[in-house]
Amino acid sequence: MDLLQAAAPLLAPVFTLVGTPVSRAELLGTLLALAMVVLNMRVHPAAWPLAIASSLLYALLFASSKLYGEAALQLFFVGMAAWGWWCWLRGTGQDGTPLRVHRLSAAQRWRIAAATLLAWPALAGLLISATDSTTPWLDALPTVGSIAGTLLLGRKALENWPVWVAVNLISVVLFASKALWLTTALYGLFALMAMAGWRAWLQLERRDALA
Repeated sequence: MDLLQAAAPLLAPVFTLVGTPVSRAELLGTLLALAMVVLNMRVHPAAWPLAIASSLLYALLFASSKLYGEAALQLFFVGMAAWGWWCWLRGTGQDGTPLRVHRLSAAQRWRIAAATLLAWPALAGLLISATDSTTPWLDALPTVGSIAGTLLLGRKALENWPVWVAVNLISVVLFASKALWLTTALYGLFALMAMAGWRAWLQLERRDALA
């Protein structure tokens, strides 16, 4: 790909980890993603521009590893990050008040779960038919889960965090299968941070409910 050739300096290794080279894109993407999650836990809108930069770096990394579902997801994240940034700065809830941390209704949770489960085989089939992906099913599952998680995060829904816990744990298996060890470790850490974020947002939601 011409784009991958142009991005060769970013994809060049800077050190090795467990015998596998780690590129500049993976290293920078990791650092930006960690800062992004910390800011998300604090409900700080500066998380979103960091998400844009990190997603662009990971799109290059995943495309070079033939993880096309994950690469396309990162480009989706760029657009979603712009939307999430706007929501956190200007968005409102159903009552017209500024957007705040809240819970979904039971019906909303079921709709999100059903849409995600239906999208999974659809995306896997697309990867099988249209790409040379070596892990289409394992690639597709965290991809559709991440879309759900991003939508929920942008609307400050508390349920985004359990979704991210599941997505991150599945991603650990996916990236380990590609020997992307720094990214594997990062997503393991993300799973722990998502649990901490879930707890922090629970406290915010309870505090706001009493206000």
